[in-house]
Amino acid sequence: MARHEGGLCPHNAGSPGAKVGAPTMNGSLRLDGPAWAMLVGLAILWGGSFVLVEVILEEMPVITLVALRVSLAAVTLWAAVALTGGPIPRRAEVWGAFIMLGVFNNLVPFSLIVWGQTAVTASVAAILNATTPLFTALFATVALSDEKLTAQRAAGLGLGLLGVAVMIGPRAILALGSDIPHQLAVLGAAVSYGFAAVYARRFHRLGVTPMMVATGQLTASSLIIVPVALGAYGVGVLASASIGAWVAVIALACFATALAYILYFSILRRAGATNVALVTVLVPLVAVLLGVIVLGEALGMLELAGMALIFAGLATIDGRLLPFLARRVGVGRHRA
Repeated sequence: MARHEGGLCPHNAGSPGAKVGAPTMNGSLRLDGPAWAMLVGLAILWGGSFVLVEVILEEMPVITLVALRVSLAAVTLWAAVALTGGPIPRRAEVWGAFIMLGVFNNLVPFSLIVWGQTAVTASVAAILNATTPLFTALFATVALSDEKLTAQRAAGLGLGLLGVAVMIGPRAILALGSDIPHQLAVLGAAVSYGFAAVYARRFHRLGVTPMMVATGQLTASSLIIVPVALGAYGVGVLASASIGAWVAVIALACFATALAYILYFSILRRAGATNVALVTVLVPLVAVLLGVIVLGEALGMLELAGMALIFAGLATIDGRLLPFLARRVGVGRHRA
């Protein structure tokens, strides 16, 4: 029987969920090939969300944006559930967990990040958001027996966060601390995301699929925030928004939220809470690469150095590249 550790998540290496993914020799979960592919896909989807939010904020208030994001995403996922015929949970325990997750994985972080971006740039928000794996690792160390924070993982997370800061540039780094309340809001979102990732590990034990977890949490958060948004601003703000703003809202809801959360919970089930949180380190890297590929932007030395640090951090966390290189070097010396 699984032990309940830390009160956050009754799911550990002794439960059936520990068989999902690629465990290391010490029993902790690790990213395998499919999980890495999904993580990159998730980073691409969430990489565009910061820009979409900035576009929408020019025409809609924070609470309306968040309400539209979660409610349209929930409608999209319910349509997908209806088409696929997936099982719909009816137990009170499951829906209570959906409410908890909807608050800490949607309402709190979405609201804090969007409010934070009313005063801080997307670059600064990305740096602060990239601390999510650190908070996730701390919560996981307390609550999960199969995701303890090791020295190797801590070093990798540190390299990754340093890489994000270097890649985004000294101007963004110097801006840290210039608007404390709004920056603390974005940092608070990272803490909330970290707690939610660990809490969500319980859904595999409850027998809930990744699509239904995404649908349930977004439904719960919609039921909470939509009435609040309507009471605060009504529907007039929706009618006055431009077509461009609505295109951004739909893209944010359907792709950067609905589809993204299906990937998120699939990675969570397969590789664990700390690993899925690494997406926040990849998001700035993806944004820079998209600028090069789509917009033809040039890569400077800071971007290249930052990318190298991020890749070094991810390789350290993964734990397979360095032993592989050591073996290759050993084989080369033996042949020589």
